Amino acid sequence: MWVQIAIWVITTVIGMLLAPKPPKPASATPGSLYVPVAESGKPIPVLFGTRVIRQANVVWYGDVKTTEIRQSSGSGGKK
Repeated sequence: MWVQIAIWVITTVIGMLLAPKPPKPASATPGSLYVPVAESGKPIPVLFGTRVIRQANVVWYGDVKTTEIRQSSGSGGKK
């Protein structure tokens, strides 16, 4: 039984060492990112069904607000 375990460990290690390494991904450039944009004159597509829209033209994005985060320090909570 111990011989089988030793053979399994050895073959697993050899398999991991001989496995091909995946290539490193290229760094992102501004033109290769698929993020929403807001451009005047860019057509707004009309779609039916389920689709993936890459670099969609954002016309309106809700009421965006910022709220200040206040955090007390030292006492650990309200008294």
